[in-house]
Amino acid sequence: MGKLDGKVAVITGATSGMALAGARLFVEEGAHVFVSGRRQEAVDEAVALIGRNVTGVQGDSTDLGDLDRLLDVVKREKGAIDVLWASAGGGEPGALGEITEEHFDAAFSLNARGTLFTVQKALPLFNDGGSIFMTGSNASLRGYPGFGVYAASKAVLPAFARVWVAELRDRKIRVNVLTPGQVATPMMEAVMDAETKAQFESVIPRRAMGRPEEIASVALFLASDDSSYVNGMELVADGGTTVI
Repeated sequence: MGKLDGKVAVITGATSGMALAGARLFVEEGAHVFVSGRRQEAVDEAVALIGRNVTGVQGDSTDLGDLDRLLDVVKREKGAIDVLWASAGGGEPGALGEITEEHFDAAFSLNARGTLFTVQKALPLFNDGGSIFMTGSNASLRGYPGFGVYAASKAVLPAFARVWVAELRDRKIRVNVLTPGQVATPMMEAVMDAETKAQFESVIPRRAMGRPEEIASVALFLASDDSSYVNGMELVADGGTTVI
């Protein structure tokens, strides 16, 4: 018996890395998973990799029409949602003095605005007692030079969670933030040279970056009844980076 038997999960930004690993694990644990991503080719590849009990929908989480289309598919195929992992996010570095309006708007449009409307638009389909969680970043907890805008755009998520817990308490819908640290995802690998990777790993107590599967197991905890008494929290999974 799986921890998500019979559940319907929606995961945005799930075509690679942590969220893709989570989608695979959720299916293994009995869920039907809807995955979304910006590129149709990547969505198709994710669906093929997961192999069963999965529906892929191409869409950009900054586009409210795309979010509507994703949720229309969910409503048509399954009718309701038990788990939402709002994981679509990202950002480019930019040091103070070099930040542009375009840089700021892109980060907040995806990480803050996109997450907000993903959750809000999903609510009418949500079963009472469900679980919502969002992907944060330990960049919002530790001062990494050059990542001020990205950190700020992620720092709003725990504030969202605290307020939404109060607003959704009558429906017993839990809201949390999953905050990873440095994880060896394809996106990270693409932007890091050997020196940058070594710098990141130097601040992790075990001196090795996390694996997507390690974050997926934390996501499963938040999605399942194992975390039934965890609500309004920011769960940090960064190998201890932010405590030393």
